[in-house]
Amino acid sequence: MGTGEKVYTHGHHESVLRNHRWRTAENSAGYLLPDLRSGMTLLDVGCGPGTITADLAGLVAPGVVTAVEMNDEALNLARAEFAKRGVPNAKTAVSDIHALDFPDATFDVVHAHQVLQHVSDPVQALREMKRVCKPGGIVAASDADYGTFTWYPETPELDRWLALYKDIARANGGEPDAGRRLRAWAREAGLVDFETTARTWCFSSDEDREWWGGSWADRVLHSTYAERAIELGLATRADLEQIAAGWHSWVRERDGWFALLHSEILCRV
Repeated sequence: MGTGEKVYTHGHHESVLRNHRWRTAENSAGYLLPDLRSGMTLLDVGCGPGTITADLAGLVAPGVVTAVEMNDEALNLARAEFAKRGVPNAKTAVSDIHALDFPDATFDVVHAHQVLQHVSDPVQALREMKRVCKPGGIVAASDADYGTFTWYPETPELDRWLALYKDIARANGGEPDAGRRLRAWAREAGLVDFETTARTWCFSSDEDREWWGGSWADRVLHSTYAERAIELGLATRADLEQIAAGWHSWVRERDGWFALLHSEILCRV
C-alpha cells in the first residue's frame, strides 16, 4: 500500500485477519460489481488477505486479476487464499501504490478497498491508479470514515478506543476520516468523470456484536494498534486492557448497536 518503511496501522495479527477475511466483493465492493465483465483485467491494490480479490477474479474470469501489496509478507496472505480457493486467474506483485510498477494503460479496472486512508499521499496514489488504467476503464476506491462511527449504549472505553485509533493512524501518516475526502482527492488527482456513493455496515445481532466487538477487543491488546499506542506514548498496557474490557462489556449489551459509513468513488477514465 504505502512505502516499505510505512507502518500499517492495523498490522496482520490473527485478530485483524479474522475481521478482514469477512470481507467479500458483495459487502465491500458492491458499487463496482455492475460494471465488471468477463474478460476484464483488474488490479486490486492493497489486497489484504485476498478474499475480495478472489471474488473479483471469479467475476472477471477468464480475465486476469493482479493483487498488489506493499511486501511479500502481506502478499503471502492473498496467495494462500487464492491457493485455498483454487483461483486460476490471479497474479500477485509487490508494489508501492505511490509508484505502481506497471506500464501506463495496463488494466480495465483499478480497485482499492480501505487503502487510501493508510497511505502518505492519497492524491498521488489515485494519480497512479489512473495512470495504469486504460482509457475508458474504471478507477474505484472505497474507504471508511472513522468520524462517522457510532454506537449504543454510550461506552466511554469505546470513545477512548476511537480517539486513540485516530491518533495512531495520523501518527502513522494516514487519514482515518478518509471517506469524506475521496471526492476531493479524486478531483485533485485529475479524475473528472466520477460517481460518489456511500454504504453502511451495521453490527447489532448477538452474533455480529460478538464477532465485531470480540475482534476489536483482541486487536486492542495484540495488534499493531497496541504496539504503536505504547511506542508512541499514547496509552499504557493498563489503558488498553480497560478499552478491551469496554468492548467486551458492549458485546454483552442486548441492545448494543454499532454502525459505520463507507464512502465510495467510481471514476471513468
